[in-house]
Amino acid sequence: MTTATPARRSLRARAQGIVHEVMKFGTIGVLGVVVNFAVFNLCIHVFHWAPVRSGILATLVAIGNNYVGYRFWVYRDRDAAARSREITLFLIFSGIGMVIENGTLWISHYTLGFESALSDNLAKNVVGLGLGTLFRFVSFRTWVFKALPAVPEQRVEPEQQGEPEQQGDGESGLMVAVPESAATPEG
Repeated sequence: MTTATPARRSLRARAQGIVHEVMKFGTIGVLGVVVNFAVFNLCIHVFHWAPVRSGILATLVAIGNNYVGYRFWVYRDRDAAARSREITLFLIFSGIGMVIENGTLWISHYTLGFESALSDNLAKNVVGLGLGTLFRFVSFRTWVFKALPAVPEQRVEPEQQGEPEQQGDGESGLMVAVPESAATPEG
């Protein structure tokens, strides 16, 4: 039986970490889609607002909901030292995602003439949200919720001067202090 090299274990661990992250990101995303869909349809069918205005409001409510989920669940282990920078970048990238999402709605509704409730929902909540989500995932994990820097392992060296070197006694696992002159064989 062969054992995996440290590089393979590391690659496997990284892949598992990304899969886990995508699953958590997707869970918050699904919740955001539900909020987005509900607010969009509420604005369209109850308040009779224009589709793009309804889409923008729905997206803004979902953005607020998603930030809480991403910050405190998906990326809770990431660097939060510069919170104002994080929120600013989150809002910028969410705004770009909102333009992508509602741009597909605008093109579908006003340029292509697909004006039914079904086509508005498909354009915004399927095509636009899919493209916007892909953009947000990449930008959030890359620039907004930055990973904490890895702490390099430090090798601990025995004290060179003044402290006796410790050696095991071979049988009981106890460490025994050995004076420096006795620890090094003389040639």
